Amino acid sequence: MLLQAVTRETFWTIGPVGEAVFYFLAAVAVLVFSYGVYERFARYTKGTADPFERLDDLSGRVRRAARMLVSNEAQFDRDLYAGVMHAFIVWGFLTLLIGTTILAIDIDIYRRLAGESFFVGDFYLSYSLVMDALGLLFVVGVGMALYRRYEVREERLWGKHTGFEDDAFVWTLFVLGVGGYVTEALRIVGTGFPPFETVSFVGYFVATLFSAGGMSAGAAETLYTWAWWSHALLALAFVAAIPYAKPFHMLSSLANVVTRDEKAGLRLPRVPEHLAPDEIGYTEIGDLSWRQLLDMDACTKCGRCSSACPAKASGRNLDPRDVILDLKAYRESVDAGGEEVDIIADGGTSVIDSESMRSCMACMACMDACPVDIEHLTHFTEMNRRLTETGQQPEQVQEAMMNVFQNGNAFGDPARKRPDWVEELDFEVPDARDESVEFLWYVGDYPSYDERNQRVARALARVFHEAGVSYGILYEDEANDGNDVRRVGEEGLYEMLVEDNASAMADCDFEKIVCTDPHSYNTFEHEYPEMAAELDVEFDYPVFHYTQVLQTLVEAGRLDLGSIERTVTYHDPCHLGRYNGVFETPRDVVRATGADLVEMPRNRKDSFCCGGGGGGLWLDQEEDVKPSEERLREATEDTVRRPEQFVVACPMCATMYEDGRKTGGFEEELEIVDVSELVVEALDARTGASSGETTPAAAD
Repeated sequence: MLLQAVTRETFWTIGPVGEAVFYFLAAVAVLVFSYGVYERFARYTKGTADPFERLDDLSGRVRRAARMLVSNEAQFDRDLYAGVMHAFIVWGFLTLLIGTTILAIDIDIYRRLAGESFFVGDFYLSYSLVMDALGLLFVVGVGMALYRRYEVREERLWGKHTGFEDDAFVWTLFVLGVGGYVTEALRIVGTGFPPFETVSFVGYFVATLFSAGGMSAGAAETLYTWAWWSHALLALAFVAAIPYAKPFHMLSSLANVVTRDEKAGLRLPRVPEHLAPDEIGYTEIGDLSWRQLLDMDACTKCGRCSSACPAKASGRNLDPRDVILDLKAYRESVDAGGEEVDIIADGGTSVIDSESMRSCMACMACMDACPVDIEHLTHFTEMNRRLTETGQQPEQVQEAMMNVFQNGNAFGDPARKRPDWVEELDFEVPDARDESVEFLWYVGDYPSYDERNQRVARALARVFHEAGVSYGILYEDEANDGNDVRRVGEEGLYEMLVEDNASAMADCDFEKIVCTDPHSYNTFEHEYPEMAAELDVEFDYPVFHYTQVLQTLVEAGRLDLGSIERTVTYHDPCHLGRYNGVFETPRDVVRATGADLVEMPRNRKDSFCCGGGGGGLWLDQEEDVKPSEERLREATEDTVRRPEQFVVACPMCATMYEDGRKTGGFEEELEIVDVSELVVEALDARTGASSGETTPAAAD
């Protein structure tokens, strides 16, 4: 019978008994779903308390998460195809979910209360058009996912944790999406092609194909019943299975985004004072906080962290995704009564091999790439702390830590030699311990002791001197900042350094801190204030990276720069760029020198780590290609505007790239130069003078 009203019968051909069976099965599915969600979230209560506030400003957190969900902005990062694909799937899925909810409200609430349906006329037509349009996006998005997974076989989508549930998830979505249109098309054929159903343009098109193939209205009506039940049962099974398989990431990922720590990685949690040495770090699953447990369930196996990780790209034994999923698999094994083993150890039967942790550069590329805000670095740090407490850190790291403990620097040189670099200057570097200054300049280990980076310190001192900056240094009272000390797991040593540096600074009269090294800048800005407060010492100062001060000097006209007229490229240091979002400031300074700045393909927050962070500078790694060599290769790819100089703004980067320039065979192609050295060249270009030892050529 043809429908006259502009609507459709919801349970067409199903009948009262079928409708009752459907409601019963739907109730069962909802109960199974609810129990599964309860059980999942109940597991998190077994975790320890998280050291950071996760639920403050809950409404703001939820709004941000909702914006991230709807916009899919994180999915577009580094991968336009995946962004479009995921946006289509999410928008389509949400629309279908909302549409189903609207239909349920009409049938089960509004009709019972009002005695009539709002699912008619213009509302029905609008509803049908939107559902068909967004449903089509859903099918296209899932189709894109299938194409990339099975035809292209995108490498990052496959790994040791890829399994049946991944296949079942994506194919179930595809069958649900296509099945909805097949069911709709059968209804349209079976009801005689009502003219208003053209708004359901996808279903109507499929219906015309069925009709052209010889399908009669009677056959369509018979097939509709089978199609409807197949679609309904699959949908209900999917709902029931959500908490027990990969689809749970739709909930856990959202919860992860809501509870994210805005400063994750920038600052690390302190070791609780009540813990004994043999309890520090990950010793058992019970040591993990509820948020760290949630991290594991939030992982979608997308492999974005894997593809962004410079350690993995260099052939080191680290895949950030596998670390998180290995921990998850172990947790599930223990929950099921499996054998408990060491979570982290040097070889053997441990869940994670120590080599994976020593491979990490603490660059946070994995965290930046993760669309669901998994905080890999906090997991890695806890495992490094365990290695430290059990004496399993590499010998080079242990030696560096002993040098820092005994002499205040990783080189092991006496503290009295820290200010020796000033002796070659033809002016006095003020002593912040003896006079009031605006800027306390924290020079850092490498600019103080490393011959190559001493030239950076002298270049920056000259810039400050010529610009008339009120500054001073701590001379031999300065000690290692502790940023990387903390990230290799030496929390006790880090606390000692915070106390020593904060005490030395408290004895000086200054307004602001300026750092040569982004690692110092990061820990002073984000970690020292919290740690110092707990140690009952003062540390409440504005902190700047030196490029920020140089930009201010340039804008104020306090530097009389010439033009060096040279093609250069700039490398974003992880701790300055990705960690702290300082991207344009160094570039502004570079452009102020007259240099022609060419951007590398991976720049700003997508920059590729030099390999020196997280203790990497102290280690000799076995790797296919050094990260520094890979980065220099990338810098020389552009044959049209090939840079002559590779500009850095970090002493560790300078060290790593000078090494990579030699081992990678780039000595004739590129010079490594710090931003401060570039500014000195521009100063000399104005006067025609030569800066002598501050030029990059002097490094050879």
